[in-house]
Amino acid sequence: MKHVRSSSLTVAAASLALAAALLASGRAQSPPDAASPARTVVEVAGQSSAVDTGRLEDAAPSDARWATRADRSVAFRDLPYVPGKVIVKFREDIEAPAVEIGRREVAHAFRAHRLTRPSYADFDLLYVDDSADVEAIARRLAGRADVEYAQAAYKVRPYFRPNDPFFSRQWNLQLIGMEQAWDINEGGDESVVVAVLDTGVAYQNTTVEFYADGFTDGGLTYPPLGRILVPFAAAPDLAAAGRFVSPRDFIYDDASPVDTDGHGTHVASTVGELANNGVGVAGIAFKTRIMPVKCISGAWDDIFGSPFVGTDDVVARAIRYAADNGAKVINLSLGRNGGPPAPAIGDAMRYAVSRGAFLAVAAGNDYENGNPVERLAEQAAPINGAIVVSAVGPDGARAYYSSVQSYVEIAAPGGNRRIGDGFVYQQTYDPRFTDLFLLPPSQYGPPRFDTFAYMGYTGTSMATPHVAGLAALLVSQGITNPAAIEAAIKRFAVDKGTTGRDDEYGDGLIAPRATLRGLGLAR
Repeated sequence: MKHVRSSSLTVAAASLALAAALLASGRAQSPPDAASPARTVVEVAGQSSAVDTGRLEDAAPSDARWATRADRSVAFRDLPYVPGKVIVKFREDIEAPAVEIGRREVAHAFRAHRLTRPSYADFDLLYVDDSADVEAIARRLAGRADVEYAQAAYKVRPYFRPNDPFFSRQWNLQLIGMEQAWDINEGGDESVVVAVLDTGVAYQNTTVEFYADGFTDGGLTYPPLGRILVPFAAAPDLAAAGRFVSPRDFIYDDASPVDTDGHGTHVASTVGELANNGVGVAGIAFKTRIMPVKCISGAWDDIFGSPFVGTDDVVARAIRYAADNGAKVINLSLGRNGGPPAPAIGDAMRYAVSRGAFLAVAAGNDYENGNPVERLAEQAAPINGAIVVSAVGPDGARAYYSSVQSYVEIAAPGGNRRIGDGFVYQQTYDPRFTDLFLLPPSQYGPPRFDTFAYMGYTGTSMATPHVAGLAALLVSQGITNPAAIEAAIKRFAVDKGTTGRDDEYGDGLIAPRATLRGLGLAR
C-alpha cells in the first residue's frame, strides 16, 4: 500500500489510501550519489513558521457561552467553596420547637449574619463572616445531634468544555463523555510521556534537503524533482514549549522524525492536541508530553528513497526505544495482515510492558476485505498491559471496516465515512500542499509540510489514540502499572454488542469518566 513490505500502516484517510495505491508500483531508481545521505537537515528554526489555515469543511462557529469565567471575588477565586456560607439540614424527626431552639443556638455559636431557609430547599443556609473557616464550622455542625448533615457551599461547575472553535464537530469526544472526564482530570500532566510510533510527528520547524526520484503509475510518468528543499513546521495546535521529548527516526536512522505523511500528526493530535486555547479542536491528554518516533514510511519517503521502511524489526526497535526513553504509554496505530506472525514485535511489546509502558494497538481496518488476522494486534492481545482497539462510528456501532477477531479487547471512536460527518477531526497537514503525487504529472511538484488544517480521518488508527490518551490520564493519577491500566479500561467500559466480551467490541466502548472515577480523583 505504501511500499511497506513486512509492515503496513493502518491507513484511515481516503487521500492516504489513494496515495498508497498510486505508489504501489514501487520505488524508482536511487539518487545519483548512492553514498550520500537520503536527506540533509539544512536549517532548524526556533520560531514558529507554521501556517494554520483553520480549514475544516462546514466549520462550526465557536461557542462563546463556554468561555472561561472568573469568580467575582478575586480573593476567593481558588477556593472550592463560596466563603461565608454553610449548608445545614436539621433533622426532620425532631419536634419544631426543639428545632427552633437548635437554630438559635447555631446562629449564636457561630455569630451568624443570618440563618435562613431558601425557596425550593429542605435545608438552611448559615451565613457567617467571609474569613471564617466554613469547612470547620460544617464539621462542628455535623456533630450535633439535631443536624442531619452540614457542608460548605462547594462550587458546582459545568463539565469542562474546551473553547476550541471546532470542538462541536468532535462527536468522538462527546460520544465517550470527555467533557465529564475532564471535570475529573483536565488533560493529564506533563510528567507523563506518550510515545507515538507512526509516520513521524510535525514537531519542529526545519528545512530538509531530499532527493526526489521519479516514478511511474498507471501509465503516467512522474519526473524526478532532483534535490529539493522541503519546509517543515511544528503543528501549531499541538506544539508547546517542552512538549516533545526524545524524538527518534528509524526510517532515516537519525533524531529528526519529521512527518512526511500526516497520519502520525493526526494520531498525536488525538492523544494530546492543545485544548481550551480558542484554536481548532481538542486532544484527550492535552497536558501530557509527546515522544515522536518514526517507524513507518509514507509515500514521500518512498519517493525520497528513505534507507528504511516500516518492517517488523524497525517497529520492534522503535517500541524498545520508546520504553527505554521514558514513555509510559505507547500508541501503535499501525499494523500488517500479511505474512507469518510477528514475534520480534511481540517480544518488544513484552519488553516495553516490563519497563512500565502501556501499549494501545490498532485492531485493523480490513473486515470487508476478508477480515484477515492483524499480526501486531495478535501479538498484543495476550499481554497484560497491551490492549487491542476496534473502532466505532458516531452511532456507537462497530465501524464497517473494523476487524472482528478474538484479539479485539476494547472499542473507541474511529469514525465511519458512511455516516454523515462521521470523521475524526484533528490538526494535521493540509493535503493541498502535501499530496501532490495525486495530481497529474504536469501539476506535480515539491511538497510543503508547514501548512495545516483540521482533517477528518477514519480507521482503527484513529480509535487507538483515544485509548492511549485515556491511559495517559490514568498514569497522571498514579495508576502506572500497565496491567492495572488495561484492567481499569476494561472494567469500566460500556458493554456493546453481545452481552459480555465479544469479537466486535471486546469488553465494550471506553468510558473515561467512569474509569477515572473508579481509580481515584486527580484533584
